[in-house]
Formats: sequence, C-alpha cells, structure tokens
Amino acid sequence: MKITVLTLFPEMYDSFLSNSIIKRAIARNLIEIKLVNFRNYTTNKYHRVDSPPVGGGAGLILMCQPIIDALKDNSSDSTHKIVLSPRGSVFNQQKAIHLSKKDEILILCGHYEGIDERIYKYFDEEISIGDYILTGGETASFVLIDAISRLIKGVISEDSIKEETFNSPFIEYPQYAEPYEFEGEYVPDILYSGNHQAIEKYRLKKSIEYTFKYRPDLIKDYQFSKKEKELIEEINSNKTPSWEEKTLLNAKKFIKNH
Repeated sequence: MKITVLTLFPEMYDSFLSNSIIKRAIARNLIEIKLVNFRNYTTNKYHRVDSPPVGGGAGLILMCQPIIDALKDNSSDSTHKIVLSPRGSVFNQQKAIHLSKKDEILILCGHYEGIDERIYKYFDEEISIGDYILTGGETASFVLIDAISRLIKGVISEDSIKEETFNSPFIEYPQYAEPYEFEGEYVPDILYSGNHQAIEKYRLKKSIEYTFKYRPDLIKDYQFSKKEKELIEEINSNKTPSWEEKTLLNAKKFIKNH
C-alpha cells in the first residue's frame, strides 16, 4: 500500500516513521509513505499557503491553490483521497479495515483556523478521529497510518489481529505475563491448565464481562448467541461453573509442580 500525506510539517513524521512496526513494514516494502509539503506548490510570491478568512474572523484559512496542485501532482484516479476534518465520520476499526484494502490513499492534514471550503469536492471522504481539537492534522494522520498499516498482510501476525479489541463485538480479555504472583496479585489459575478449549471459553467470558463493565455501548444492540447468553448467566450467578472447576483442578496440579 502507498500512503501519501499532504502536510506543512513533514519533519513531524521523522520519529513516527523510524520506529517499531511502521519502520519494519516500510523496510520490507509492505507499505510506502510519501510526505509532500504542499507549501512547495504555492504560487504566492511570499510563499504563503494561507490568508485571513474572507468576511472577517479569527485565524488563517488554508488556500485552495497549493493544496489542489499538490493533490493533482501526487495522486491518480485510483487514489482514495481523505481530508482530516472535525465534521468527518469518526474513525474506527471498521473504517481502518476498509481503508487497508485500498492500494493507495492520500491524507490531507489541515492547519490553522480551517481550509477553504472549495477543496472538499476534490476528496473522496472526510474523517475525524474524535471530538476534540488538535493543533494540526499531523497527529491525527499518525492514528490513521498506524491503524491501517498494521492490517496490511505481513506487517504483524494475523493471529494478533484476530484477537484484538474491536475485531469482535467485545473488548479484549485481560492478558497476563510471568511471574505467577506479583505483589499479592495472581495470574488466573485456569490459564495454566493447558486446556486450550477451556481457556478460549474463559477468555470469551472475560471479554463479555469486561465489555459490560467498561464499554456497554459496544453491545447496546448486539444479538447474543446461545453460547454467549450461557456465559452471561454464569457471570451474573457469581458461581464457578462445573467446566471451570474441572479445568482448575488440572491447573492447580501444574502450578503445584512448577
């Protein structure tokens, strides 16, 4: 995938693109990131890309000419063109999955008080990353690039993606690392049972429980399956079911011997 970013501050991407997963994905040619400073396209004799708003008002407005010329020079008919805008649809995992299937996307980072309204017809969609104010679109573009890139085949393992929050109706189950005990807190014994079917069932149960606790909005209109309804009954009963008790016996034997 090729991602082109129209920005006034390409230097902001130096650290972001030279670390961790993004860096490795670029090195392996799984993604290509092209940074375009649209100030280089201005025809203004003072090299400006902005002007006061027509009709008066605070701040400065980005002008059409440098943005559209940069857009035309760095995209094609097949490029999916995005404006980062507070009035856009809110970015989520489903949108990230949709965009990850594109061959090429272009992202415009806004700045100052706003952008000339006439540029929007040149773009395919507007996206917001949330209802708050940022100094510019660069940090918002980091979110899109990160979320989209990790879904490109080969960037990270498919198993990691499959089990993450927002790839199911429920948030992710709690995770643990060694040691077994830390400051009086213990890893749940069932995770040492070696019974993968029971562990999977336990994790689904915890995912459902945590979703009700932390993000009930995610399942407001969700239709639970028979299996999920049974797990909800177990959660509400506050009792350890027989399948879990049997699994815990094996887990305790393992813990005792190790």
